[in-house]
Amino acid sequence: MLKQHHQVFQGLFFFADMLVVSAAWVLAYYLRFEWGPIPAPKGTPPMANYLPMALFVWVIWGVTLRLFGLYHVTRGTQAMHEAIRVAQASTLSVLVFMSVAFLFWEKDYSFSRGVFFYFWVLAVVMLVVERLLLREVLGLFRARGYNQRHVLIIGSGDLAQSVARKIAEHPGLGFTIRGFLAERAEEIGRAIDGARVIGSYADVQAILEQNGIDQVLIALPLESIGYLEEILKRIGPSMVDIKVIPDIYKFISLRGGIEDFDGMPVISLLDTPLRGWNDVLKRCVDIVLAATLIALMSPLFVLIAVAIKLASRGPVFYRQERMSLDGRTFLVWKFRTMRVDAEAETGAVWASPVDPRRTTLGSWLRRTSLDELPQLFNVLRGEMSLVGPRPERPVFIVQFRQKIPNYMLRHKVRAGMTGWAQVHGLRGNTSVEQRIRYDLYYIENWSLLLDFKILLLTLFRGFNNPNAY
Repeated sequence: MLKQHHQVFQGLFFFADMLVVSAAWVLAYYLRFEWGPIPAPKGTPPMANYLPMALFVWVIWGVTLRLFGLYHVTRGTQAMHEAIRVAQASTLSVLVFMSVAFLFWEKDYSFSRGVFFYFWVLAVVMLVVERLLLREVLGLFRARGYNQRHVLIIGSGDLAQSVARKIAEHPGLGFTIRGFLAERAEEIGRAIDGARVIGSYADVQAILEQNGIDQVLIALPLESIGYLEEILKRIGPSMVDIKVIPDIYKFISLRGGIEDFDGMPVISLLDTPLRGWNDVLKRCVDIVLAATLIALMSPLFVLIAVAIKLASRGPVFYRQERMSLDGRTFLVWKFRTMRVDAEAETGAVWASPVDPRRTTLGSWLRRTSLDELPQLFNVLRGEMSLVGPRPERPVFIVQFRQKIPNYMLRHKVRAGMTGWAQVHGLRGNTSVEQRIRYDLYYIENWSLLLDFKILLLTLFRGFNNPNAY
């Protein structure tokens, strides 16, 4: 029965996908020749030249989407992961489609490159939207009690309870908990989050046969993991899906997950999104924006430099050791806002709202954050990013890392001129613990869109902050 249902849903998704990509091909034709802003110099070709190509669309997209695992219908698939795979599959399909069209038909008829471009954009967008809507509709039916999967949770501790709560929070996934299995028979009958313990580990085979179980979730605590082999033997040839939820998720931080190492699953407890192409993309944006801002603001640099020289003796710029990516230290550049001998007597201390070490001009520069502008050169050098956790002095980090859990995780990315914590008012002598929470949120949820959002918020909030002193 499960296999039949799976095939039905595969067919449903396949039919919807083929309908959508066919519509995208037709719409691409009309966008290029009928509705688009760019005129066709050679006139509008007949639709009859393009319509037969839909047959190749079905074949190429059908094969590619299957190769990318998009017909392995799994409940709980994250929408973003599916959207990325759809974009990748569609991009490859368009390249194959163009190759077929230009290799075999170019001598007889020249297809418009514009049509292929529109088709690529439309296919990605429409497939993502179609699959989101289809999953939403299926979720609504499952939330009403249709197409349920009957789940047995093996385990009765905190991990098993967490799994049950997650299932209850997502009724659209269509999971119904039939019960729990516990290590000791004395626990039978105990209620756990709306279901009951219906047997012990030794009863698993009989319970599977008697309760119509579709899926087994093994959620054993670390101290009971030795029972796993015995449980799997008792399940034996039963036609159920088996999933193991390891009791180490509580140790996972910063986008941890499961990776593949030559066919061997590896659980990553700590990772960062800024690796590979993401890091290259963010670095390119930093270079372009930093160089542009330096060019545009060079007159302001000169005015501030002249004002500092006239206002007090000493150098224009101030350099201070800070920590950035992977704990590496560097010298951050700032416009000087304090006396030359500001820390001669006190040593390294936090700035305060009424700080006698500041110059008159320095107070204004710090309040408006204009003293930070030279850090654009640190960005160009790759020591900082435009957006990221603010860099701290090593002398303070020695204290913070001993007192604040996960403090050093903020150094998994480059330090930034502005950050998620700063646009929420966490600057100066504010709660370090709260700043860390914001910094880790930024790292876990990084995207270019979030970076641009922070940069925009900095324009409205970053240059007039009561905690900037």
